[in-house]
Amino acid sequence: MTEVIGVKFNKAGKIYYFDPKEHKVNIGDGVIVKTSRGLEFGYVAVKNTEVEDSEIVTPLKPIVRLATEADFERLEKNKEKEKEAFEIALKKIQEHGLDMKLVNTEYTFDGSKILFYFTADGRIDFRELVKSLASIFRTRIELRQMGVRDEAKTLGAIGICGRPLCCSTFLNDFHSVSIRMAKDQSLSLNPTKISGICSRLMCCLQYEQAAYEDLLKKVPGKGALVEYEGERGTVAETFVLKGLIKVKFGTQEEPVFKFLDAKDVKVLKKGKAEPMEEIPEELRED
Repeated sequence: MTEVIGVKFNKAGKIYYFDPKEHKVNIGDGVIVKTSRGLEFGYVAVKNTEVEDSEIVTPLKPIVRLATEADFERLEKNKEKEKEAFEIALKKIQEHGLDMKLVNTEYTFDGSKILFYFTADGRIDFRELVKSLASIFRTRIELRQMGVRDEAKTLGAIGICGRPLCCSTFLNDFHSVSIRMAKDQSLSLNPTKISGICSRLMCCLQYEQAAYEDLLKKVPGKGALVEYEGERGTVAETFVLKGLIKVKFGTQEEPVFKFLDAKDVKVLKKGKAEPMEEIPEELRED
């Protein structure tokens, strides 16, 4: 076991472990740490605690110091400079006629580098843009292309649920989300119903997927041949959350439908897997 503290560099970012040395910290405290980008300002997300050695990425770097008043002042100055850099970069992108959307600008804490984050449909030759920006700011310039999900995470917004986006508030990582999840949960494949602000499948589709997968094992699928009180019928519809099925008895000409508890029927033959509906173009994975 090793004592660590967890540090975040932005609100919805990942938590990184550092060696606290002799410092005792509380959640929300500002700290200065050394990273691959140089000195960085972060906030404590996990106070002094012990974790298994297997959870640590070695070598475990120590924090440099607790943030001072001067550090907080520098952080605020960097934020002001980021706003100015963003406006300048926008004008330069227009001057160079580049088909890209500037999303965010970030100064490293020590001011040794400025990072510009952007989105674009394809590859962008921004070498001349970098030269122009370097001549203005007289420091190292780095441009990073991000995806539409990262853009939503960075900018934040209100989702169709009426709450702030999960990715910009508490999701540290993007999880795999597939169209099969929408199918398992009996959701419409209408893009406006299951797409997020980023125009990709909503991250929340995977929140309850494990529960649906477990329930689907207990409910016979559509088309299954079942027996109830000595009478055979075919499953016409399923209601997974309620554990109910709609079974068709009788003949094709005179069908009789009954709603039954899935536990009360005997499955004689499993139904064939339903063919996937055609996936709308905007929901297909890149």
